[in-house]
Amino acid sequence: MQPNDSRGRKRVLFVCIENSNRSQMAEAFARMLGGARIEAWSAGARPSGRLNQKAIEAMNEVGYDLSIHSSKSLAEIPMNEYDAVISMGCGDACPFVPAKIREEWHIPDPKEMAFKDFRSIRDMIRDKVETLLARL
Repeated sequence: MQPNDSRGRKRVLFVCIENSNRSQMAEAFARMLGGARIEAWSAGARPSGRLNQKAIEAMNEVGYDLSIHSSKSLAEIPMNEYDAVISMGCGDACPFVPAKIREEWHIPDPKEMAFKDFRSIRDMIRDKVETLLARL
C-alpha cells in the first residue's frame, strides 16, 4: 500500500544504516502499538540485506515475528510525505525524506551487544515509539 493510499492512517518511517536492528524493531513496535491507525515502514541508508538474529529473538520475546521482515533500502519504500520520519544513527547518510515531523533518535547500534544489553535497546525503542505514537 502506498503512503498516499493510507485511508487516514498516520505514516511513519524509521531509518538507520543497515535496516537490520533498530529501524526494524521500531517498525515492528509501531505496527504492534499503533494497530490499524499507523502505517509503518523502515529502511536503511546502506542496508545489510539481512536482519540481525538477535533482533529477531528479541522481538520474539515480545510476541512479534520479525523474521517476516526484510532489510531494505530507501529506494524500496514509497517516497511520499510521511507524518514522521525517525532516523537512528545514520547522520549524514540518511537522505531527506519529506515529513511533517523529523527526529533523530540517538540510540546506540546494538548489533555487537550482549543479548541482555540488546534487550535494553529494544525496550528503549519501544518506549520511544510509544511516545511518538501518542503525539501523532
